[in-house]
Amino acid sequence: MSVDDEPVTTLDDLKGDLARRHKFAPSGGASVDPAIVEADMAALDRDGYLVFDNLLDADECRQIKETVAPWLVHPGRNAFEGRHTQRVYSLLSRTRICDRLVDHPRVLAVLDRLLMDNYLLSALQAINIQPGESAQLTHHDDGFYPIPRPRDPLAAATIWAIDDFTADNGATVLYPGSHRWGRRRPGPADAAMPVVMPAGSCVFFVGTLWHGGGANTSGSARLAVTAQYCQPWLRPMEAFTLSISRDTAREVSDDIRRMIGYSIHPPFVGAVDGLHPLRLLDR
Repeated sequence: MSVDDEPVTTLDDLKGDLARRHKFAPSGGASVDPAIVEADMAALDRDGYLVFDNLLDADECRQIKETVAPWLVHPGRNAFEGRHTQRVYSLLSRTRICDRLVDHPRVLAVLDRLLMDNYLLSALQAINIQPGESAQLTHHDDGFYPIPRPRDPLAAATIWAIDDFTADNGATVLYPGSHRWGRRRPGPADAAMPVVMPAGSCVFFVGTLWHGGGANTSGSARLAVTAQYCQPWLRPMEAFTLSISRDTAREVSDDIRRMIGYSIHPPFVGAVDGLHPLRLLDR
C-alpha cells in the first residue's frame, strides 16, 4: 500500500490530509500573545476554568439580545433544560450575530492548546434563565461520553454573559478544581462558586468541570450564549452539517467552517466520498 508512492506501514504514516489540496492552517488564536495564552492555560490547569472580562461591548450585547429575543418563546422540556428557562438551539443556522463568540481569538487560542487540531463546535445556543428558576442539576459537559473519569477533558465550553451575571439571577455555579476529580459528584462540603461577571464577559471551562446554572431569585431574566467544543473524533451535540446549508457554510469564517465539520481529522475522519468536505463548497 502506498500514497503518492510513499510507503505506508502504519496509520501514523497517514497523518497528513489525504486530500492534499486543503492544508490545516492555524486558527485565529495564533494572533494572541503566547505569554497571555500560557497564563490562561496555567489557570485552566489549576482551576478548570478562567474568566475573560469584557470581550464584548454594550452595543454588541444589545444587538445579540435584540436578535435572539423573538426566538425566546418556549420553556425547557424537562428540569435539566429548566421549566423557567428559554433556550434557542442551533443559533449558527439562524443568525451571524453570535459568530464572533464562536471564533473569538482569545477562546481559540486556549482551544488550540487544549484540544487536537480540527476540533469541532459541539453546540451554540442561547439560554435565558427567568425569575423563579431553580438551580440546574450539577453536571460536567462531556459526561455523556461514556469514558470513565478521571481523564483529560474531551470537550470545553464558553458561557458568554449577555446580561450581567449576579449571585441571585442564575449565574453559572461551578466547583473550582473539580475537573481533576474521579467519579464522585459534588457534595455539601465542596465549595461552589457563582461566576459573577459583567455583561460582555465569558467564562471558559473544561468539559470535566462540575457546574450548573444557578437559581434565579431576582426579578429579571439572565441571558447567556454558550458555545461548546469537542475533540475532532467525537460526535458533537448539534449536527451542524445537517442544520447549516452550504450557502451558510460559505458565509462563515474559515475557523467556524472547519469547526462545523468542513475539515478532516487525519487521516480520513470526516471525509466525503473519500475527499475533503471543503470540496462540496466548490460546487
